[in-house]
Amino acid sequence: MRFLSAADIAQAVPMSAAIDAVAQAFGMLARGEADIPLRTAITTPAQAATTFFMPGRLGGETPALGIKTVSVFPHNVYRAEPTIYALVTLFDPASGRPIAVLDGTYLTALRTGAASGVATRLLAREDVRTLVVFGAGAQALPQLQAVLAVRPSINNVWIVNRTRDRATLLAARLRGEGFRGDIRIATDPTMPLAEADVVCTATSSPNPLFAADLIRPGTHINAVGAYRPDMAELPPDLVARSRVVVDQRHAAWSEAGDLIQARAAGLIDEQHVIAELGDLVNGTVQARTTADEITLFKSVGNAVQDLAVASLALAQATTLGLGVEVTI
Repeated sequence: MRFLSAADIAQAVPMSAAIDAVAQAFGMLARGEADIPLRTAITTPAQAATTFFMPGRLGGETPALGIKTVSVFPHNVYRAEPTIYALVTLFDPASGRPIAVLDGTYLTALRTGAASGVATRLLAREDVRTLVVFGAGAQALPQLQAVLAVRPSINNVWIVNRTRDRATLLAARLRGEGFRGDIRIATDPTMPLAEADVVCTATSSPNPLFAADLIRPGTHINAVGAYRPDMAELPPDLVARSRVVVDQRHAAWSEAGDLIQARAAGLIDEQHVIAELGDLVNGTVQARTTADEITLFKSVGNAVQDLAVASLALAQATTLGLGVEVTI
């Protein structure tokens, strides 16, 4: 059984490879080649925290079987501790034998970014120049990396965060990743959104981050932060104006507050979601239809992402001799 650290996964799976793996996995999900039950959530009210148990199975030519356990503890930020901890366990799909345990904290950020990369590749205009990210936590850098990987035309990045220190750190990390365009920090969304072509929201905010009329025609949005019905990063009227794609319909309508609250307000119904991401990957649904429409990818996370990236990481790590082998 192989144990892989965050550093092992980062060495084994660059963002571009994660994007391709996640695209294939969502295509399989849409074709019915994956078994992904709705995740189980256990709350810890004293910490305003939730732990998710996400099992799944991928079929196809490279089958995978496993489960991710991920804990989201927002109050950890006040203890200078990560807000997300996770583990991914893989099993041999032919025998059920445990074959690997992977650091799921880094993997979660990587695969979440990769899904936004897939959505941006399929939905954003080709001529985009300005990217705005809301939030400067663990999810922010992979969101930036993924969007920049599929839209290298972007030369201007805005970071919007409540605290400047964390935004400054994110800017430094992005610079360290090799980005040579302009990076600007704003606490108010008005100016960044006046220029935005792509927007990523990666916060734990329970309330919309900005007014709907600040979003320009032609903008693409990746909304990955809200994962409960009582959370919403986007205003309901913006959701109603957008061409909406989700990772999985059943999960989205069970967990995505951005959609659930817009439906409760009578602004949309379930038919407003035009596709799952895998439908776009498979080419069964058209992605962007006009240059000036607003497109929205709403993600609550899906185990196919974890299985796809974890399986790729294990294969590459085995080839490269990464990780630690143990006998149990």
